[in-house]
Amino acid sequence: MNVGIVGLGLIGGSMAKSIKARTAHTVWGADLDTETMTMARMCGAIDAPLTDDNLPQCDLILVAIRPGAAVEWVRCHAERIAKSAILVDLCGVKRTVVAAIAPIAEQYGFAYIGGHPMAGKERGGFTAASDSLYVGASMILTPDKRTDMQLLETLKDFFLDIGFAGLTFSDPEEHDRIIAFTSQLAHIVSSSYIKSPEAQRRRGFSAGSFQDMTRVARLDEDMWTELFLDDADYLTCELEEIIRHLSEYQEALKAKDAEKLRALLRDGREKKASAGGH
Repeated sequence: MNVGIVGLGLIGGSMAKSIKARTAHTVWGADLDTETMTMARMCGAIDAPLTDDNLPQCDLILVAIRPGAAVEWVRCHAERIAKSAILVDLCGVKRTVVAAIAPIAEQYGFAYIGGHPMAGKERGGFTAASDSLYVGASMILTPDKRTDMQLLETLKDFFLDIGFAGLTFSDPEEHDRIIAFTSQLAHIVSSSYIKSPEAQRRRGFSAGSFQDMTRVARLDEDMWTELFLDDADYLTCELEEIIRHLSEYQEALKAKDAEKLRALLRDGREKKASAGGH
């Protein structure tokens, strides 16, 4: 296949490296950063730049840029995408993106499905991209009534070939509701936690707990602002939930209520056990 990748940051760059490391597909890539394009060419992550000339020859197009930019890219390039092509966006939110891109795909006759690879690192950019990022990860896809089984089979084979452990199917609404809790809330909590003055005075006192809590505070504020706002309804609900739980601990501590505190901690331990490790 000819695979076009739009955006060669952590997600798109890792896609390119994984494809070249594990398959015989041709990869054409595009990125606004000229240094990234040079690095991608030099290390063999892409065979050539993705251009207006070779875009019509792409069998699969992966759009790995921010939601608003992804929609705009598809809108600007739709007429050059082959009717036989499959386009998958890899954005971290799905409702706004799918609602905008699906009608464009229908209008121009190419297949489209929303996607979200469940993998990442605290550092972004092509230099952080890796051909092992997706090994063992889940690839979320949001098929709709227009999605045929052959398309899903093609994508399943493709994503398993480059390292994913399997596909998870969802709809955009469910995806955004769950991702507000599993990903976005964790980034907000981490960003809030690191703002304590004690974070700067911790030398010699930090171990695994501190590292776990602060790992994702090193984020790209422009990208995450867009993701948070696109999912503001569900994310607000999750924030209200965690604030309510934190208040319960605060009240127990202020009252020096050992029984209440023990019960809260026990409840958390039991919920962790029932939720499992992932």
